Amino acid sequence: MISKNLSCFVAEQKVYNFPFVPRSEWSHRPPAATSEPLAIPVPYVVIHHTYVPGACNTTEQCSGHMRAMQNEHMLGQGWFDIGYNFCVGGDGAAYEGRGWAARGVHAGRGNALSLGICLIGDWSGELPPTQQLETTKALIAAAVELGVVSEDHRLVGHRQMTDSDCPGDALFEEIMSWKNFSPIPAGPEDPL
Repeated sequence: MISKNLSCFVAEQKVYNFPFVPRSEWSHRPPAATSEPLAIPVPYVVIHHTYVPGACNTTEQCSGHMRAMQNEHMLGQGWFDIGYNFCVGGDGAAYEGRGWAARGVHAGRGNALSLGICLIGDWSGELPPTQQLETTKALIAAAVELGVVSEDHRLVGHRQMTDSDCPGDALFEEIMSWKNFSPIPAGPEDPL
């Protein structure tokens, strides 16, 4: 079973070799409620982009963007926390949102079946920096190895789950070449 200690374990880079920023290092507010747990392993990884706020390239800047997203999701959308499980900044770091085992609010009816990863920035017309893409792939691989995401998961863009342009045309075209990308988000066995 995944526990809170897992995020610290990954954050200390004892298992995976990518920068990891736990929410305690960027967040200035606790969630207003506790997220429902994910029934892991989940069969989907849903990729997003922020559009706004734009790209970030330093830990300080990306942490500020995380706080801005959390504020918008909590105060603007009425959610009780940031919607994503993780975000990845242009600095190449993975930022913990709701974390490994909590249900996110990012994919409509797919929330209970997916891990939501958001690449900070607007990736409609250009690709994210290489380090941002590589950390996203490493984060997905870590989720599979940790048993959070199934090995035969489907990788999809947010636009495949709901009426949206997310994760931007350039990023969507990129993820189409990634391992486990699925042009059809749901199979007959899925309640999507």
